[in-house]
Amino acid sequence: MPQLTMRFDLRLPHFLHCTPAEQYQAALDQAAWADRMGFSHIMVSEHHGAEDGYLPSPLVFLSAVAARTRCVRLMQAVLLMPLHHPLRVAEDVAVLDLISNGRVDLVLGLGYARQDFENFGVPLKGRGKYIEEGVEVLKAAWSGDWFEYQGRRVRVTPRPVQQPRPGILLGGNSRVAARRAARIADGFVPGNPEAFAHYREACAELGRETPQSGGGVGPAFLHIAENVEQAWEQILPHALHEANCYAQWEKEGGIVGLYNKPQTEDTLRENPEYRVVTPEECIELFRQLGPDGRAFVHPLMGGLDPQLAWSSLRLLEEKVLPAVR
Repeated sequence: MPQLTMRFDLRLPHFLHCTPAEQYQAALDQAAWADRMGFSHIMVSEHHGAEDGYLPSPLVFLSAVAARTRCVRLMQAVLLMPLHHPLRVAEDVAVLDLISNGRVDLVLGLGYARQDFENFGVPLKGRGKYIEEGVEVLKAAWSGDWFEYQGRRVRVTPRPVQQPRPGILLGGNSRVAARRAARIADGFVPGNPEAFAHYREACAELGRETPQSGGGVGPAFLHIAENVEQAWEQILPHALHEANCYAQWEKEGGIVGLYNKPQTEDTLRENPEYRVVTPEECIELFRQLGPDGRAFVHPLMGGLDPQLAWSSLRLLEEKVLPAVR
């Protein structure tokens, strides 16, 4: 069976069926469940000033997840490096790594949503320099030694559990992002298959081990239901909210990603990134992805009712996982 990743962004649209506090508690309960079920990662994302309350403090949330789990790895994908002070990131990630006993995976990104940058008064132009500086500072900081930063001696303590340091991956969609990752980072998380081809090419040029692209990747949203049509009726408002928010941000940011055009109810049902399936169809999907693949479970997508999310997770536990393990 594929590796399983549970993702949260904790959007709070106006038609949410629960309070924000109830949604956050449900997310922590679901993360603990995913840990018991053998998921490989809990993954969180970051945006700021969003009307729907998109999670702005993923490392704080992951600290709570760390306290509720024992084995699952904790991934921020991505941390918007231009919006953070690199020394503060080094400290926060080190503390999270200690709380979780070495379970942190960090993916850095440039960001693209205009509102994120306007919220902090950071210009979109020239943001690549923040990634370069951020990676350099993190590598130096997690050594525990004194080093020079902006003309002064600085030090970050305590050191993380992972030695010599936690891995630093870069995310992105472009050839430039892929080549930067090959040059300064430990890995690359692409937004599209073409970008990973650029990463492999750059690694070969630099004499680095050429990475494999891995197995198949499942849809961004996967929900399991006995009655697919009924589930779609409940899910569509949330999926439309999510997809069209991302489409607007990507349009404003001038990037081509998974959500590069607005969706309607009809197009969304045909969108391969959003799948509502029966337990039997999920079993077949997992078998197609295989042991090298990755499947994503985004239970509270677009502010889904936690009870509806739990109905899918119970079917995963009771009918799907026993059949594929």
